[in-house]
Amino acid sequence: MIFSLLLPVCLDNNVHAEEQEDVYGKRMMLYQKVEAVTNLPWYYLAAIDQYERSVRLARKDLPKAEGLSGIYYKPEEWAGLLNPNIHDTNPVSIQFFNGMGFDGNGDGKANITDDEDVLHAFAQYLLSYGTDHDNIKIGLWNYYKRDKTVGIIIGKAKIYKQFGKLDLDQHAFPVPLRSNHSYKNTWGDARGWGGRRIHEGTDIFANYGVPVRATGYGIVEMKGWNRYGGWRVGVRDINNTYHYFAHLSGFAKDLKVGQVVEPGQIIGGVGSSGYGPPGTSGKFPPHLHYGMYKDNGYTEWSFDPYPHLRMWARQERASLKKK
Repeated sequence: MIFSLLLPVCLDNNVHAEEQEDVYGKRMMLYQKVEAVTNLPWYYLAAIDQYERSVRLARKDLPKAEGLSGIYYKPEEWAGLLNPNIHDTNPVSIQFFNGMGFDGNGDGKANITDDEDVLHAFAQYLLSYGTDHDNIKIGLWNYYKRDKTVGIIIGKAKIYKQFGKLDLDQHAFPVPLRSNHSYKNTWGDARGWGGRRIHEGTDIFANYGVPVRATGYGIVEMKGWNRYGGWRVGVRDINNTYHYFAHLSGFAKDLKVGQVVEPGQIIGGVGSSGYGPPGTSGKFPPHLHYGMYKDNGYTEWSFDPYPHLRMWARQERASLKKK
């Protein structure tokens, strides 16, 4: 009876994993196909696509991505601002009205819902600037008009290039599970030092010097001192989420801004730094302050990391049992 109840759940999980793997494979084929035609490296295309997909998930004013590609165009941007037919699919008239729409698959139509057309359209825009790193950055800035967005996309491209794959969803708990640690949901609690504010994270109490690990694939966006967080590190992952590690005792050797990290990689140690000028320590028990922030293309806000920490701990324990 127990087996019959559990089996559908196991099958559903396996099916979901296989479907997700198939999606990654299809996306990679799409990126490489566009790369072959345009000479734009696939990892830039993947980074732009993933950035847009994540933004659409984080915002309510944009439709969720339904196809392989996550890039969104407003109908008037696709067809051309002065085009009387905002649903135009004719490449000739779209070009006449300076629309972004492009026939990428050769069927004679520039279809805003066709993945190849969508990705080729953005590739054609970038080609007007060039295929080298610096010109791609210029093209991205002129499109998004936001330095942070350009930095996030370039960071994603670096991550994809280093690992050579799209399946980068694995996570690790921020301290070794076998270490003596404890935590509870402290997000939103009041904090008084430096003025009234809320606690934007979860405190994980552990012994001084316990290794602090990257929780996912990402790029080091920030490293240094903050009077609240002490020695701290910020890592941006491929889903536009910023992971904040504070009150560290120090940093891993040679850790630097712009470095790509992976789940479980040591980035520092648990400490009690902060609440004062550089070097201040010992004003509270040693612990890791772990925060998560989401960027939606306009702004960034904190959200509760506690459910994610619980889930990553369960996943890691399950993975360790299989070894």
